Amino acid sequence: MKLSVLDQSISLAGASEDAALRDTLDLAVHCEQLGYHRFWLSEHHSLPTIVGTAPEILMAAVAARTTRIRIGSAGVMLPHYAALKVAEQFRVLEALAPGRIDLGVGRAPGADMRTAQLLNPDAYRAAEHFPQQIRELQAWTAGEALHGVVAHPRGPHLPQIWVLGSSDYGAQLAAHFGLPYAFAYFFADGQGVEQALHLYRTLYKPSERHPEPQATICVWALAADSEAAAQHHALSRERWRVDRMRGQLGPLQRPDDIKARGFTADEQAIVDAARAKALVGTAAQVGAQMRALAASLGLDELVVNTWAHDPAARRRSYALLAQEFGLA
Repeated sequence: MKLSVLDQSISLAGASEDAALRDTLDLAVHCEQLGYHRFWLSEHHSLPTIVGTAPEILMAAVAARTTRIRIGSAGVMLPHYAALKVAEQFRVLEALAPGRIDLGVGRAPGADMRTAQLLNPDAYRAAEHFPQQIRELQAWTAGEALHGVVAHPRGPHLPQIWVLGSSDYGAQLAAHFGLPYAFAYFFADGQGVEQALHLYRTLYKPSERHPEPQATICVWALAADSEAAAQHHALSRERWRVDRMRGQLGPLQRPDDIKARGFTADEQAIVDAARAKALVGTAAQVGAQMRALAASLGLDELVVNTWAHDPAARRRSYALLAQEFGLA
């Protein structure tokens, strides 16, 4: 089974936000050396936790530091932009890293609506044009002339378009256009994944480039040398999830500080429910869970997203999973 990575450039308590972007670049090099198949970058705006706002720029920096791993957006929030400009950006990226570029697109704003309107004053209506934008992207990234316009630079390689989603809508859209589909399993602990993948595969219309459906999911997982160590590092994301439910967002906190403060009884109930579904533990434990999940959904690739306040713990997690799955 192939393993890939989604990195979101998470800000850390005690460090500057710009350091998170440099850490993303270092992680990309690390994951290529470990044998991961793809390295995807997310787009979020006006968030003090997830500070990767421009995946296309980060992709260029990753391309300059790597030679093999596929590089992608997960994704470009297409309603913020003109499809032609996105096509041009990704044709440039494809020229810089031939045969290695994934163009993952999503409809969600990746921000609150006030921020979305500042990015695009027509934000409320822009999402309605998402299917049309995908059609235009398909043409322009393929080097075709559309509306009398061509997206340059042309070349022998094409970015691979992926539709991203966490609902039935994205699954049906990907099926209609004959495109690969990635489900954001980690958004809501997999709620709705079976239905979405079933619709995608059932409704799939083969395309020239993708005669068969191609699907993956992104999971949040953390492995460590011991189960106790993994659970300790996972405290940072658990605290963040509890705070997010209350509208309190900030950089990822130190697990030692979280452990010292503890959780209230109400918070502990939320944490316990999340832990029951979490992919956290030793590499063998997490690997077994991932294999079972992939088998149940008929997948041959999983994308892994890992948060940890200690960058070394995050790198160790990816290294342990690479060893567990025999990545080359």
